[in-house]
Amino acid sequence: MSRLFGEIRQAGYVVPDIEAAMDYWSRVLGVGPFFYNERVPIRNYQYRGESFEPHNSVALANSGPLQIELIQCRNDVPSMYRDFTQAGHCGLQHVAYWTESFDADLERLLGEGFKPVMGGEVGERGRFIYFDTHYHPGTVIELSEVLGPKGAMFRMIREASQNWDGKDPVRPFPDLSRL
Repeated sequence: MSRLFGEIRQAGYVVPDIEAAMDYWSRVLGVGPFFYNERVPIRNYQYRGESFEPHNSVALANSGPLQIELIQCRNDVPSMYRDFTQAGHCGLQHVAYWTESFDADLERLLGEGFKPVMGGEVGERGRFIYFDTHYHPGTVIELSEVLGPKGAMFRMIREASQNWDGKDPVRPFPDLSRL
């Protein structure tokens, strides 16, 4: 447990081939099922204060309470993911802490000296922000709001993993507008 952030809720891996990564994690490691979105609908995306339109594929599954996120960049939009791969890295890129008090936690972290680099929104009340904490590969910190549809989706993914029998290892992302 982090005294600053609470419990790590997600480990985010940047991978060159998300289909191969989902296969490995589900078949070899027994983690799943993965909920896959070939193009995550990110709104209001910014990297270092500039707006861009990323095309990222994402797959989410749980191993116990820890969510595993697999990310593949499909375009060359500036991002911390791209920075990670351009530095020659592959694998664990960030850890995420979840919050239902995004504004208060963000204000507190800014007061602690954390510097935002990348952020956006996935669904209503699904803001996220990544901080400039890339001192060692895999140590970027993400603060992720889990209210609204994104929070409901995360609960559904965790519940699907609890008694997963290995069948249907890759499933479609739910429609966030319907959660």
